[in-house]
Amino acid sequence: MIRIAENQHISVNGVELVYNDAGEGTAIVTLHGGPGLGSRDNDWGSFLPFADTHRVISFDQRGNGESEGLEPYSHEQFAADVEGLRQQLELGKIILTGGSYGGFIALEYALRYQKHLHAIILRDTAASNAFQGIAKTRALESGLPMDQAALDRLFDGRVRDDQEFCESFGMIQPLYNVEYDPVAGAKQLARIPFRFETHNWAFSRNQPNYDIVTRLPEIRVPTLVIVGRHDWITPLEASEQIAHAIPNSQLVIFENSGHSPQNEEREKFLETVNAFISNLS
Repeated sequence: MIRIAENQHISVNGVELVYNDAGEGTAIVTLHGGPGLGSRDNDWGSFLPFADTHRVISFDQRGNGESEGLEPYSHEQFAADVEGLRQQLELGKIILTGGSYGGFIALEYALRYQKHLHAIILRDTAASNAFQGIAKTRALESGLPMDQAALDRLFDGRVRDDQEFCESFGMIQPLYNVEYDPVAGAKQLARIPFRFETHNWAFSRNQPNYDIVTRLPEIRVPTLVIVGRHDWITPLEASEQIAHAIPNSQLVIFENSGHSPQNEEREKFLETVNAFISNLS
């Protein structure tokens, strides 16, 4: 029987983080996206099937989900928290996975702590802020009802409170999937733990200067890059750029997915990840 421990608490770099932990062996540590609206839940469901061969750890980053909030919410701090978690749980070398904004942190971790990595799995992410303008244009041209002022505040990190954050995300939520189910979307929106301060820090302080493209060749560990062809916010071009620059990488495009291939093409996602981790030495 697979060991499963959920809702665990650990103090890392001055904050209490909440995490789930299952299985044994080489650890897969997951990094969720959406600073201020992300949590461990989707990653946990996506990677738990690998707990029969690996240890799987999914945690809420500082200022997200059920974890404690404490500034700074910088990329450096997020990466240091991953390293602190790795050390305290005595994980040794890890397979680090990052989806969306979690991919930003996975890349930043790799540039700082590469010696502690077996491999990286990236999903629908980017190595710079160069695609934000494209994403905003796509939102405005989507045909969906868009409040441009609210969209600007969201992208600029000027959201006024959690209620506005929820309403603004609800406005763009249909863009994330190829086939959007309004009923399922409403249920998802109701479950999200919105924390606007974390979002505002990330988008007003981190994003404007985020560009690590020229440093990607420094990453030498095996890297799997997954992307949905129809991703609107971290588009295919962003993943192609990453895969081209990291020497030991492979790119897998999910033809019928938007921003979440792990949900939209789940079987292919599981097969792709399994093939990658099975071939690691």
